[in-house]
Amino acid sequence: MAEENEEISGSKILINELVKQGVEMIFGYPGGAVLPLYDEIYEGKIRHILMRHEQGAVHAAEGYAKATGKPGVVIVTSGPGATNAVTGIADAMSDSVPLIVFTGQVATPGIGKDAFQEADLLGITMPITKNNYQVRSVKDLARVIAEAFHIANTGRKGPVVIDLPKDMTIARAQSQKGKATVDLPGYQPTLEPNAMQIKKVLSALAEAKKPLILAGGGVIQAEAAAELTEFAERYQLPVIATLLGLGAIPVDHPLFLGMAGMHGSFAANMALSDCDLLINIGSRFDDRLASAPQEFAPRATVVHIDVDPAEIGKIIDTQIPIVADAKNTLTALLAEPMPAAPVDHSNWLRLNKQRKSLHPYVYDREATDCIKPQKVIELAGKVTSGNAIVVTDVGQHQMWTAQYYPFKNERQLITSGGLGTMGFGIPAAIGAQLARPDQEVILFVGDGGFQMTNQELAILNEYDLPIKIILLNNHSLGMVRQWQEAFFNGRRSESVFTTQPDFLKMAEAYHISGTRLSDPKTFSEAFAAALKTRGPQLIEVEVCSREHVLPMVPAGSPNYRMLGVK
Repeated sequence: MAEENEEISGSKILINELVKQGVEMIFGYPGGAVLPLYDEIYEGKIRHILMRHEQGAVHAAEGYAKATGKPGVVIVTSGPGATNAVTGIADAMSDSVPLIVFTGQVATPGIGKDAFQEADLLGITMPITKNNYQVRSVKDLARVIAEAFHIANTGRKGPVVIDLPKDMTIARAQSQKGKATVDLPGYQPTLEPNAMQIKKVLSALAEAKKPLILAGGGVIQAEAAAELTEFAERYQLPVIATLLGLGAIPVDHPLFLGMAGMHGSFAANMALSDCDLLINIGSRFDDRLASAPQEFAPRATVVHIDVDPAEIGKIIDTQIPIVADAKNTLTALLAEPMPAAPVDHSNWLRLNKQRKSLHPYVYDREATDCIKPQKVIELAGKVTSGNAIVVTDVGQHQMWTAQYYPFKNERQLITSGGLGTMGFGIPAAIGAQLARPDQEVILFVGDGGFQMTNQELAILNEYDLPIKIILLNNHSLGMVRQWQEAFFNGRRSESVFTTQPDFLKMAEAYHISGTRLSDPKTFSEAFAAALKTRGPQLIEVEVCSREHVLPMVPAGSPNYRMLGVK
C-alpha cells in the first residue's frame, strides 16, 4: 500500500480503494483503454478472473453478488467492451443486484469526437443503473469509488457504472490512508419502519380471517429469512413466494404454499385470490405475479413493505405502505406483543393445506418414451439433499427448477428474474462457485441458453470449479415453443433447432468430462452417478421435446385462472 499523501497513479488509487472496500475478486476482460489499470492488476493485490466475454463477466459478478450479498466488481474496456456489458447491467438493475462496473473510456481529450472505441456509456447506462459516473479528475476517483459502493449496496441494491477515461488511470494524485468519505445528503434510503405503520399491520392481522405473506427478493437481499419464518410461525400465517423469494422459507415448511404467479402452484395462486390480508415483503408486484392487477387479491387489505418507495402503489393499490428494509421491519413486528385474542383462522390454514395436498405440481412419472425434465430436477434435489446452490439459465427449465427443487435457504437459487436473460446460467454459476468454493453448485441450462455463453466453459478447469452443468436438451427454445403451441395454433416459428452441435465434444474441447443420458430406463442411476463425479461435468439429458410448464396463468388473466391444474 502506498504511503499516505504519496502521489500515485489513478490505476493504483483504484486498486487500493477496492482493497479498502474488501473486494475479493474482479471479473473482467482487458482492452486498450484499461491497459494501465491491468498493468496494476498484474501486481496481484486482488484476484482477477479473466472471463471470455464481457457479458459473461457481468453475469459472473452477479452470480458472486447473489451468492454472497457483496457487490460484484467488473472491469471492461471501452466501446464494444462496455456495450457488451450492458445486458448484464440491465439484468442486475432488474433484480436489484449490487455491482460496480468500471468501463474503460477514451482519454478525456477524445471524448465526444468519435474516437476509436468511444461509446457514450453515461447515456447508454443511465436508465439501467442506480447511478453512473464519468471520472474527469483523478482527484475525484477515490471519492467516486466510495460513493459507488455505498449506493450499490444500500437501500434497494443495484448496479453502479464508473466510466474511466484512459488518462485518468495514468494521471497521479495523492494517496489516502483510509476510505474516502461518503457525503451524499440527497441519498438517504429509509431503512427503519414507521412505528405507527407497524401497529397498523398488527391491527389488521388481529382482525384478518385469511391472512397471507408474500415473500419477494427483498427478503433475500435483506437476509431476513429467519425473521420471516419466525413471524409466519408466531402468527401461523401461510407463505407464498415469488421466483426470487424462493428459499426465504424452506419449501417443505408446513406453512409454505409454493411459488405464486404465472407458473406458480394452485395453492399459492388461490390463496392470493382469496386472502383478506396480503402482507407483501420485498416483492414489486411484477406482471409475472400480478398478470391482471385489477383482479389481484381483490378482497385483501394490502400491506406492502419495500425499501424502494417508488414500488409502493405502482402496480397494486396499497392500504398500509411501509418504506423500510425487510429485516428491520420484521424485527419490529416481532418486537411487538401478540394480540390477546387474535382471530381464529384455522379454517383458512386447513383450506390451504387441503389445496396444497390435492393439487401439487404433477407430471407423468410413469412415462417410458422419454425422460421428463421435471424428473431431472426432482432427482437432482434428492441426490443433493436440497443443499446445493442452484443456478439456472432462463426458460422452461428455470420454471421447473422453481417448482421441483427443494430449496431450504436464502441465496440458494441464483437466476435471472426481471430481465429473463438467456445466457445468464453458465457465467453466473462460475461466479457463485468462486464465491462459495465450499458449496456444491449445480446449473440447469437449456440448449438455447447454453449456446449463448458457452465460451465461459473455459473458466471451469482454469480455476478448478467442480460445477455440474445439467443441460436439458429438448432441441428447441422451449418456452417460446410452448407459447406458440398454446397460443399461436401450434405454429412453431423458428423455435426448433433442426441441427445442433455435439455438446459433449464442446465440453471435451474445454477439457470437461461429460455424459449424455437419453434412456428413461437407466436414467435415474446414471444421473445420480454423474452428479457425484469429481470435478466439472456436463450432463446432457435428452428430455421430452413437447413438454409444457404447468400450471400456467395466461398473460392478462387473474391468478385463479390456471391452465393445466389437475
